[in-house]
Amino acid sequence: MATEFVRRDWNVKAMHKLIVTSATYRQSSARRLEHDPENRLLARGPRKRLSPYAIRDAALFNSNLIVGKIGGPSVKPYMPPGIWKSISNSTYKQDQGDKLYRRGMYTYWRRTLPPPTMMTFNAAAREICTVRNDLTTTPLQALTLMNNKTFVEASRFLAERMLKQGEKPAERIAWAFRSVTSRNPNPDELNLLLADLKLFENEFKKNPGAVQKLLTIGERKADSKLPPTQLAAYALIANTLLNLDEAIMQN
Repeated sequence: MATEFVRRDWNVKAMHKLIVTSATYRQSSARRLEHDPENRLLARGPRKRLSPYAIRDAALFNSNLIVGKIGGPSVKPYMPPGIWKSISNSTYKQDQGDKLYRRGMYTYWRRTLPPPTMMTFNAAAREICTVRNDLTTTPLQALTLMNNKTFVEASRFLAERMLKQGEKPAERIAWAFRSVTSRNPNPDELNLLLADLKLFENEFKKNPGAVQKLLTIGERKADSKLPPTQLAAYALIANTLLNLDEAIMQN
């Protein structure tokens, strides 16, 4: 690895690509987990949650909303209403259009009141130099993934992608599961999600107002060619997938 690093003229990005595309990096350690649960043979690395920026970016990527533009000024994505009123008279003016979907590293950061979503997932407050971020697990993190406008909107557009991927619900759900977790769902997982889909569709048929409310969360408009009730049901399935442990953890 060292000689390859030298041969590539100390190109860190090239080495990252080499590592993550290698067969060794991509192989599963599930069988080794059974034979060596304490990892005495060092056959696998530790599980690690994605950074706050990567969690948001992954949701936007899976929903095909992310804007990959590099550089430029900071952007102001969705924030809770009145977020700055508690510390000053100024108001937070949300951006519009593509600026809402820039990568997390471009989010405007006010040190006295940083983005709540980032802080929920243990981002550094930037008041002092931080060598290593703390890592906590709280119910608020799951609630954020379920209810935050960014993630709900991402769920809506992941649902649109699902509806365009196949004719059968099982095919659509399996595709989305694979896109989010990088593996195929097992039969039990697929059956559970199919049962949830049927339940959601039945509930939305009884409550058309809930369909409209869900599909209008976020600035980007839903595809009017898709059936609203079905789209709303798939959006909840997508929301479930984005909330999975495997969606925010690196194994």
